[in-house]
Amino acid sequence: MKNNSLGKWIKIILPIALGLGLVYYSYSSTSEEERLLIWQNMKEANFNWVLISLLMGLASHLSRAWRWNYLLEPMGYRVSLLKGFMLVMLSYFANLGIPRSGELFRATALNTYNKVPFEKGFGTIVTERIVDLLMLVVVLALTFMVQSNQLFELIGSGGKSVGVLLGLGLLALVALGISIKLFQKSTHPFALKLTAFLKGLQEGINSVLHMKKKWHFLGHTLFIWACYIGMFWVIQYAIVDLREIRFNEILVGFIAGTFAMTTTNGGIGLYPIAISSSLSLFEIAKVQGDAYGWIMWIAQTLLVVLLGVLSFLFIPFVKDNNSENGKD
Repeated sequence: MKNNSLGKWIKIILPIALGLGLVYYSYSSTSEEERLLIWQNMKEANFNWVLISLLMGLASHLSRAWRWNYLLEPMGYRVSLLKGFMLVMLSYFANLGIPRSGELFRATALNTYNKVPFEKGFGTIVTERIVDLLMLVVVLALTFMVQSNQLFELIGSGGKSVGVLLGLGLLALVALGISIKLFQKSTHPFALKLTAFLKGLQEGINSVLHMKKKWHFLGHTLFIWACYIGMFWVIQYAIVDLREIRFNEILVGFIAGTFAMTTTNGGIGLYPIAISSSLSLFEIAKVQGDAYGWIMWIAQTLLVVLLGVLSFLFIPFVKDNNSENGKD
């Protein structure tokens, strides 16, 4: 039990410590004059554009909650837009503490408040992540087409770590596949329970194949990612004396920021570094690049924290028509 508790604390503390370490690195790698200039750029930012960025972020979260029902409906479940939005914000809020814990938390909360079996709810969330990964690949491919030299340069600076992560991910998938096959052939009670769980998970993932409104789902997906790129793009207009950044340059910064968000707790510490490094490829001063990254990260993180806390406080009072029995 002690080892399990220690492991849980390590999973919580280590990512936070890494993020804080990156914040310190970012601070120590700049001179006092540069830090003053970064702070000046942030103070003098045009917050009308920051507000537009926040509204785009809010729209993407609402659209994700709406889109979720298209995956739940084939299994006979439905969540109101308000409750779905709260569940999404709770998952993002949880990810700030423990990376990737939000998916488990959302499926657990969905089971608690709407009686949707955990494995089925989690399956729909896995499907969402697969679709998001495919969209990231599309944006990455588009970026390679319009800005390949700079993107290769950016990846080259961290190429070894990217290769290691991809290799470990492939090995994990192979090991998972072999383990599932072995469990399916076993008659052990634990194996039978796991097989039943995997069947429910598969049903949740397969919901994308049985949804009636596939074009609606695709439309929301495109809208969500347009908001992601848009809320990053408009920040350039908030920074004083920053030249207008071309769209292909924006895509490189967006890709760098996306990977930074997935490797630490909500991008803490790493996100501004990634943005500054990517924009420096286009001869944008480090001071302005850092200000760009910090303004974007602080604004969107505060939005997640505010909405996450409000969702935590008020979600128990939000009722759905199907909250009692889990199905319509």
